Amino acid sequence: MGNRQNHEPERRRRLLLHRREIEYLDGRVRLGGLTLVPLRLYLKHNRIKVEIAIARGKKLWDKRQAIAERDARRDVERATAHALRG
Repeated sequence: MGNRQNHEPERRRRLLLHRREIEYLDGRVRLGGLTLVPLRLYLKHNRIKVEIAIARGKKLWDKRQAIAERDARRDVERATAHALRG
C-alpha cells in the first residue's frame, strides 16, 4: 500500500494496453519518427489514466513561421504598451 511517506515517484509502472497496441506504438515511434504525446491526465477510481496521441514534429519552415508570428505579436504588444504609457 502506498501513501505519502513511502511513495516512489521513479518506480516502473505498467502500461495497460494490449500487446498489439504496445507493438504498434513502439513501431511507429522507432521507425516512423513519431512521438507519443500525453493529451490528458485524469483519475478514474484508484487509477491515474493518461490519454496519448501519436504526433509528428514540426518541419523547419513551420518552426520559422511560428517564431516569426510570435515575434510579430510581441512587437505589437510592446508598441501598444508604449503608446498607452506615453
